[in-house]
Amino acid sequence: MDTGTRNVRASIGVEADLGAQSRERGDVGAVQQQKWQDPARLVRRTNEHISISRRLDLRSTARSEESVTPADQYFIGVALKPTRLKLARERQSVFDGTMRAGTAYVQAPSSHLSAQLHAPCDFLHLRVRSVEFRAWRSPARPSASEDEVVLLYDPFAAQLARILIDRGDAAEEGFVRCVGQALAMHLARVEVPRSSVGALAKWRLRRVEDYVKAHFERHINLIDLASAAGLSRMHFAAQFRVATGYRPWEYVLHHRIERAKSLLSSSEMPLVEVALAAGFCTQAHFSTVFKRMVGETPARWRRETKQSSQRVDL
Repeated sequence: MDTGTRNVRASIGVEADLGAQSRERGDVGAVQQQKWQDPARLVRRTNEHISISRRLDLRSTARSEESVTPADQYFIGVALKPTRLKLARERQSVFDGTMRAGTAYVQAPSSHLSAQLHAPCDFLHLRVRSVEFRAWRSPARPSASEDEVVLLYDPFAAQLARILIDRGDAAEEGFVRCVGQALAMHLARVEVPRSSVGALAKWRLRRVEDYVKAHFERHINLIDLASAAGLSRMHFAAQFRVATGYRPWEYVLHHRIERAKSLLSSSEMPLVEVALAAGFCTQAHFSTVFKRMVGETPARWRRETKQSSQRVDL
């Protein structure tokens, strides 16, 4: 059986739900579709092992979508940016909360998955022929159920997905093939975390979210968040991570960075004032965290965001 890279689709299409204030991304091919995970409208059905696309949906309105994977394919999604959504399989919740960038989910053949999206989303999608996906699995790894949806945070998968998006159609076909197959093989072989800890109850999670929104401009520690949830620090930290994919301190930083983005894009406020308004003690710390989480400095991100907005308005 040939599992070489020559059978991986080299182009990356954009599946775009754009809305009134949205724009198409020009860094990858311009194949559009309106249905979540709809391969028929993306590419012709072929015998290729892997096809790669990007789902970019900039709508902020709530919407519900469903998908059923073909009997001969695994479906892989990698979140490129944080988003708020709920995933469910046969009325059983798989995920409900803020999905962090770098979260990956693998959907088995012939499985049904419903999604309720409450914010803009940006995903890299891979459709992998089941024969190859099963062959790539590590012999030492316990076999996953054929109808399950596996969800995990994987920094390495996030790096590979970002490489594909950043290079896009400008990359050589061989490069895209190799990176795409490496990503699929990695997720086929990665050990799936099995946790006996339950997720934080929704009402407790809402209390924590409300607390962070009301107090993120000042110092927030684990005791504060656990108290808001009504739990001990140990139980809260474990349950919170299961529910959101974030450690508590990562979640607070995420909210501060999102607040900073809002200020950067909507005002001419100096960077030092943006840092203080977002809850950072110094501009230097703010710039370091921003670049680590966003990939660009605050000044460059502000400049490129405003330039892109001006192009859209033309």
